[in-house]
Amino acid sequence: MSNVRPLEDRILIKPIEPETKTASGLFLPETAKERPMQGTVISTGPGLLLDNGDRAPVAVKKGDTVVYGKYAGTEIEIKNVKHVIMRESELLGVMTK
Repeated sequence: MSNVRPLEDRILIKPIEPETKTASGLFLPETAKERPMQGTVISTGPGLLLDNGDRAPVAVKKGDTVVYGKYAGTEIEIKNVKHVIMRESELLGVMTK
């Protein structure tokens, strides 16, 4: 798979991997790491098609950092890099700077 273009209200996200070291300097083993719950929006679909034929605009844009549920979406691999694709409704929020 080389390029993925999300459809409808789906969003392609590259997860931000959690830290592998604690604040005190201890390295966490692979089994102690939690699944990522934040990521960067790589691309979005055109929006959900409404009954009247219009599209509902997607609330996030490429480059936004988003928060999502621990088990939300579907993991896919693009060029040996893990990504998550999910519906906009599965997002919990957008990180602000």
